[in-house]
Amino acid sequence: MLELGRAGSAGTGKGVRPVLRDGSVVATVRASNWKEAATAVVGDREWVFAKARRELTGRWAADPEGTARLRARQTSWWRGTWFLDLEGAPVRAVRASFWRGGLRHATGGEQVAMGGTTGGWSPRPTLQAHAALPLHQQVFLLWLELIVRRRDAAVVGAGGGGDGGGGGE
Repeated sequence: MLELGRAGSAGTGKGVRPVLRDGSVVATVRASNWKEAATAVVGDREWVFAKARRELTGRWAADPEGTARLRARQTSWWRGTWFLDLEGAPVRAVRASFWRGGLRHATGGEQVAMGGTTGGWSPRPTLQAHAALPLHQQVFLLWLELIVRRRDAAVVGAGGGGDGGGGGE
């Protein structure tokens, strides 16, 4: 299982989040706090994850801007469904349930990965993936889990409920 660690932990630099498998760092992600963008280092390869038009994309840092090896496009906000293209392999992602925010990733009817969280007061994204799925694709799916959680938090924060604080009548 992959887990996105806290920034600066596990020997990573400031602003760099480790990707952990059984407590060992297998990759790093530097995610932007303000944009849906990140750079990831998986093995000896640097990846650029970004939002391009209505898609989230992943490409090697050496690839020209505008190209993508990995793509994720939300097909239904209401249902929480996504279509992914992982280097030519089509993957469909759906919310596991209303209460469980993680995505269930499947190709050809077979589940290849399942997102989740660490739990606790400040949960971090996790990903349980099939061993045949390459690590860089797993890191992209883990980043997608982070983006989905941020979007969900923004919707909840914007809806807010209540009277906006401040007391009064």
